[in-house]
Amino acid sequence: MNVQGDWFGWHNTTSELDIQQQLAAMKLDPLSSVNGPSFRANDVMSVMNLVYLGLITDRVPVLPVFLPSYFMRNNYGNDHSPLPFSQVFDLEGLRKAMKQPFLEWGDIKASKSTVLDEIGCWNVWEPIQYPDAAPRQSFAPWFLKLGSICLVAMDHDRYNSFWALASLAFPSTRAKSLVPPLPTKHNVSLVPDEHMLCYDFLYYVAAHKSDKMELDYSPAWRFVGRHMRWATRLERLADDYIRRTLQIQPDEPIPPFISVHVRHNDFKDRCEPDVSLDECFAPLSAIQRRVSEVQDEIKERKDIEVQHVIVTSDEKNHTWWRDVDELGWLAVDHTRTKELCGLWYTILIDAVVQSKGAGFVGTARSTVSILASRRVQSW
Repeated sequence: MNVQGDWFGWHNTTSELDIQQQLAAMKLDPLSSVNGPSFRANDVMSVMNLVYLGLITDRVPVLPVFLPSYFMRNNYGNDHSPLPFSQVFDLEGLRKAMKQPFLEWGDIKASKSTVLDEIGCWNVWEPIQYPDAAPRQSFAPWFLKLGSICLVAMDHDRYNSFWALASLAFPSTRAKSLVPPLPTKHNVSLVPDEHMLCYDFLYYVAAHKSDKMELDYSPAWRFVGRHMRWATRLERLADDYIRRTLQIQPDEPIPPFISVHVRHNDFKDRCEPDVSLDECFAPLSAIQRRVSEVQDEIKERKDIEVQHVIVTSDEKNHTWWRDVDELGWLAVDHTRTKELCGLWYTILIDAVVQSKGAGFVGTARSTVSILASRRVQSW
């Protein structure tokens, strides 16, 4: 592989070398996760955890390709197109803000490569999912031509600590932690790779007990997440949608607005069987009260009157949306988004819209709302 560029970037000029040959040519110690994310908020948090692990292990994160999941298919339709990290987030900006190198999978393996690689990875999923006696399944190995990944189990609690996982990057802890490896579908047994530090799933990782990204000391957010700004093209596209929603001209500045995220679709499974959805979910009157509180806070702190409210939600009930409209609130029109932009862009545009509010009101325990709230606070 020919590596061109400086500390912040490389260009892949080969297609048929295997991953180990590519990495040997780079003279870098990489780190990755092989459980393909689908741009659900949990998956984005997993990427932040991956990058933070790269910081504390002094390794170069290999950023994932986002792949369609059951969630995408159920909510937005069927499409097999992958989404590179750099189409969603500003990769050059991330490199410069963190002063760290990053790679994407396309930098070490061409998407059309026919080489089948076997890589041993640490199994994070199985030890924390006590009912599941198997590694986490994913389409990522198939898409990346990685064959059947051999995952080696570790003993951890419901949440792994960053440093428990990071210690596996160092020889002494790695040697003590090795157990007989699980065989692949091809009956190959591999211990976790020493050069390419690899984990299967990195959502359930914490700095202290079972902390979440919303806590103010979250290292994954403080050192990584706040630097993961949107790719320029995506941000401009979302700005166009916001202007149309607010019915302003393309060259007009966007006025301040409150962004609202209401999550209903999959959260209905959390409702008690004998409780109706109307009783289970927060009524619009409660959301309206929270919006008013945010407007008052912005007025008090910044002396800005915020009149506009833009609502994003997975709710499909037309009556509910009519009630939103009667409050004078606005909704992004996604009638032709999939047709014009592709499957991914409904959820991508909504995420950008949520992050651009002068204030934010979200859904309790929703990771979508957690990330939107952190972005509004930090940016």
